[in-house]
Amino acid sequence: MPKYLGFLSLTELFLSSIVHLLFGLYIFSTAVAWDLSQALTSSFRPTSFNASVEEISGGKPSMEATLDGSVQPIVLVHGIFGFGKGRLGGLSYFAGAEKKDGHVLVPDLGSLTSIHDRARELFYYLKGGQVDYGEEHSKIYGHFQFGKMYEQGNYAIWDEHHPIHFVGHSAGAQVIRVLQQMLSDKEFEGYENTSEDWILSVTSLSGALNGTTRTYFDGMQPENWMLMKPISLLQISRVGVIIYDWLNIAWLKNYYNFGFDHFNMEWRKTGILGLIDLLLGNSGPFATGDWILPDLTIEGTIKLNSTLRTFPNTYYFSYATKMTKKFMGITVPSSIFGIHPLLFIRVLQMTMWRHPADLPLPYKGYRDEDWEHNDGALNTISMTHPRFPVEHPSHLVVDDSECCPLQPGIWYYKIIEADHIFFIINRERAGVQFDLLYDGIFQRCRKHAFRTSPPPTLPNQHN
Repeated sequence: MPKYLGFLSLTELFLSSIVHLLFGLYIFSTAVAWDLSQALTSSFRPTSFNASVEEISGGKPSMEATLDGSVQPIVLVHGIFGFGKGRLGGLSYFAGAEKKDGHVLVPDLGSLTSIHDRARELFYYLKGGQVDYGEEHSKIYGHFQFGKMYEQGNYAIWDEHHPIHFVGHSAGAQVIRVLQQMLSDKEFEGYENTSEDWILSVTSLSGALNGTTRTYFDGMQPENWMLMKPISLLQISRVGVIIYDWLNIAWLKNYYNFGFDHFNMEWRKTGILGLIDLLLGNSGPFATGDWILPDLTIEGTIKLNSTLRTFPNTYYFSYATKMTKKFMGITVPSSIFGIHPLLFIRVLQMTMWRHPADLPLPYKGYRDEDWEHNDGALNTISMTHPRFPVEHPSHLVVDDSECCPLQPGIWYYKIIEADHIFFIINRERAGVQFDLLYDGIFQRCRKHAFRTSPPPTLPNQHN
């Protein structure tokens, strides 16, 4: 029996690796093909014909953003393995949703870097200056303190009088929450006036607010959430990322970057011995745990959540997705063809997750059955609102009229039938639901999330 289970595990690992590799190649080749087609179109286009790329592709013409503070910008924050504007050519992580409004920013953050590092990058992307990861943090995790330089901030006037709406997909939602806490705690050197009120609203789209059991299927160890299993999908990914960064092919990294430049892993600096050291797990982000996956385990998220608050003057809304249902008392995938091939195996596996009986429970009151519903990447219970270790104020929304007017300091949430990548990358896949979702998000930001009076003074504690 152990040999049989071992064979099944290796078969599953092989299939998962192939599916993920093919999907990655599909995204990359799609971006390259798009760029080439646009280059060819431009070369044969008459000079009098000045249609935009969006017009050619059938979308709405893009509007130039005027970020002068008259209208609060909406910032779309990508999730794990994601990318912002300027990466992967003309491909949009949010499937073109940013074209719906003339005041939208799509930052490019590290796709595999830790929640902490991405929150720091997001701050300097908006305010400008050189990314400062923090002296103490940088020493602990063994990387450079300073990173990319933004000569000009994308919204340099950002402050409590010019707040921002944030929309985060997957891990991006948790990045926003960490950034807000950093603003409240005034953690950015040289910016003593920051506060939580710099953020007007937070919208979480399939957000990783409480971690996910998928991390354990991908290769994180339940007994030690900072470490990976010796043979796993994440180990294969780790080797690929290290070699990619070590080779440091300029045009390739300009096209897509995992975000580990501050770890200085390229061959000119480390040499062959450095590469061996990285692959053996003696140095780099995977050795220190300063990357995204530990932050997405249940235990890692609980540790992070213990420092994060829901603030009384900020509006919160979340969309929790699921592709499972109950059938004869058993949780099963709700569709065969409706789930993306990249996620189907994980949907099935996550419905069967059982916390190891010989390990302490991750939190008081933990039950396996609470974590069965999922969207292939995150458990539905994780996406509704911050729950662990302290449950934050929340309200389930069945009809949108229930949250009009919106009240700040409460996590309004809806549960929708969709997998984890239904509302990103491929607009056609979501169809009319794509427009309904993003139109609803943008309308809420513009018409229902606003401040009419100074924030109340409340004790510095969890809500």
